[in-house]
Amino acid sequence: MVDKGDVAWMFVSTVLVMLMIVPGLALFYGGLVRAKNILSVLMQVLVVASLALVLWVGYGYSLAFDGGNAWIGGFGKAMLAGVGPSSTVATFTQGVVIPELAYIAFQGAFAAISCALVVGAIAERAKFAAVLLFAALWFTFAYLPLAHMVWAGNGFLFKLGALDFAGGTVVHINAGVAGLVGAYMLGPRIGFGRERLSPHNLPLTYVGASLLWVGWFGFNAGSALEANGVAALAFANTLLAAAAAVLAWSAVEAVLRGRASMLGAASGAVAGLVAITPACGTVGVGGAMVIGACGGAAGFWGVNALKRHLRADDSLDVFGIHGVCGIVGAVLTGVFTAPALGGTGAADFDILRQVGVQCAGIGITLAWSGLVAYLAFQIAHRLRGLRVDHDSEREGLDISAHGESAYEI
Repeated sequence: MVDKGDVAWMFVSTVLVMLMIVPGLALFYGGLVRAKNILSVLMQVLVVASLALVLWVGYGYSLAFDGGNAWIGGFGKAMLAGVGPSSTVATFTQGVVIPELAYIAFQGAFAAISCALVVGAIAERAKFAAVLLFAALWFTFAYLPLAHMVWAGNGFLFKLGALDFAGGTVVHINAGVAGLVGAYMLGPRIGFGRERLSPHNLPLTYVGASLLWVGWFGFNAGSALEANGVAALAFANTLLAAAAAVLAWSAVEAVLRGRASMLGAASGAVAGLVAITPACGTVGVGGAMVIGACGGAAGFWGVNALKRHLRADDSLDVFGIHGVCGIVGAVLTGVFTAPALGGTGAADFDILRQVGVQCAGIGITLAWSGLVAYLAFQIAHRLRGLRVDHDSEREGLDISAHGESAYEI
């Protein structure tokens, strides 16, 4: 049975996820870089997402969800072979299906934002061609295998029992560790640690964070694949976790620094959204607020203390927010899914066992994505070179790479 309400919700959810990319993520990142690099970041987010969408149709959807083994799918639906208006895929309710094209579009938007997230870690110094080459390689050899392992019915982590409702491992930890590897391999920006590399337009970042929050309702609640009670639970959890994270980040910042910042509050919202993503469909609202608050506090630690310890110029804190908060959310999913804590787990739900399974998923994601990212950046370095030259970086990538300027002097 195909329900028109479910189909309409999937269309809306896909549009909301695209809203997260352009303009949401693009503006969030764009406001955080210096004025001479904003267009380069907007361009990279847009073109990387577009590349991922085209590759998704070419072979990505097939390798992620069509047959195969426990690690990767097959090529049976490359270029969407055999898919048409009457094709359907099953949802989580027995006997209920949705059009396969709607599912393909929704999952394609996930792949697109995952690739675009990495851009923030290497902003203001990476060659445009190298970014595109890396994105194609990482999409193929990191994103697709992990999406298959976690979400395909025959995937290794799916069969192991790992819980990842909307992409804590597949999207956020995956992109976070790839960004960290990229930050190490490109090296720090000129002046990092010596010059002031401040965001040039925080109102743009605020707008971007707000659009991310709005779009995240489609990201999380859309992952229910139906307009039903599970979607409502994911919707409410997305709302409350982000709010709790804003308060937590702001409170920690006020205690440790004497004042709460707008950038901190906006980053807190994103941190809470990342943390609740794997748990949104299986935890109660109380658990969601705890996870959000933990995500906000962990995100503050990730972009401050951890970043100093790692000594990596992760330009826009991709690992500090998406990597760290994704890990926190994935672990706590194994805790708050327990029915005794308000979750939707079975009566015999075992927290210790589930946390162990969650940690296995985290470990596999960190190791595999990190390895693939390293090799992909190495290939891009040898074929195209990773970093612009000194003069181009000083001038800014807007002019040197794209021949444009965002602001008239």
